[in-house]
Amino acid sequence: MLSGKQRRFLRALGHELRPVVQIGRDGLDDGLVAAVDQALTDHELVKIKVGEAANLDRHGAAADLAARTRSEVAQVLGNTVLLYRAHPDEPEIT
Repeated sequence: MLSGKQRRFLRALGHELRPVVQIGRDGLDDGLVAAVDQALTDHELVKIKVGEAANLDRHGAAADLAARTRSEVAQVLGNTVLLYRAHPDEPEIT
């Protein structure tokens, strides 16, 4: 579980990021979860855009995606979600 200070630090790092994955009309299907999982392995901190066509609650989608990828929700702002998962072997963000 992330503390408030850790969340603020991650939000500051995530401010400059561009969305890597976009949730579309299909919602949270297995392909999207696999893409987010791979992006988290590669980058640790990932910004995801919830598209207008996705009929999802953004907070619910963020929590579901975090649970399915074993990550933490750092922020939900507008239609973007910021997820964090430390790299298991060589974490870059401390």
